[in-house]
Amino acid sequence: MSKDMTAPAERTALQEIWETAKVIVQALAIAFFVRLFLFQPFNIPSASMYPTLNIGDYLFVSKLSYGYGKYSFNFQAGWFTGEPWFRCCSFVDFPGRKVWVDLPKRGDVAVFKYPQDLTVDYIKRVIGLPGDHIQMKHGVLFINGQEVKKEPVADYIDPFMESGGGPVVKQFRETLPNGVSYNVLDFGETPMDNTEEYVVPPEHYFMMGDNRDNSQDSRFLDKVGYVPIENFVGRADIIFFSFRPDAKLFRPWDWPFEIRWPRFFNWVH
Repeated sequence: MSKDMTAPAERTALQEIWETAKVIVQALAIAFFVRLFLFQPFNIPSASMYPTLNIGDYLFVSKLSYGYGKYSFNFQAGWFTGEPWFRCCSFVDFPGRKVWVDLPKRGDVAVFKYPQDLTVDYIKRVIGLPGDHIQMKHGVLFINGQEVKKEPVADYIDPFMESGGGPVVKQFRETLPNGVSYNVLDFGETPMDNTEEYVVPPEHYFMMGDNRDNSQDSRFLDKVGYVPIENFVGRADIIFFSFRPDAKLFRPWDWPFEIRWPRFFNWVH
């Protein structure tokens, strides 16, 4: 009586396929969970945050930083539109219908939903907190009547022009009242260098780009204006990839030279 020698081999092959499939499914589930609840990748499409963030930077945004709300995900979570179930949870603070809330801090670089089009993500720096009085006078920032320290540093070569051949731009080191420092660019006197005094409403924030003369931000009340806490997606934490904006997809042999290696794994400040 002959023995069937193929069955164990077939079972072994099926077991290997099944084990591989389980590993793939588990990896996808973990990646989905991380992206949905922890860290979301985000790329920089504009020059409004130069010199801190460049066009072509890819960074991770921490969703844990400001809690979860209806705009924390790629879909609008209907669970966050009502209040009653939140109020029975002892771990919930409740500004702007968000859970596990740690409020944005002055100086954070944050991603938020553009108030005029909630399908669009913006990234700016938190300048004004609820109740703050914000004003620009001759390019100098004032918070609650106090001039924010602004010191000149080395001029900046505009890198978003092709081959880095842009104009030389004046650069300053700005230090907020809580000690957070960062560089800002100044192309010269512009209409938004002199503004009215803005008073930030409760549960809203005043956002500005570091490239002050090339940023549509909270100074434009009919565009961005004051950003409600519920619009915040997360805090920009780290740059994980970066390439020059003039890189060509159809010239892969140039890719190693178009990648900006020194920007990899830089923390966002």
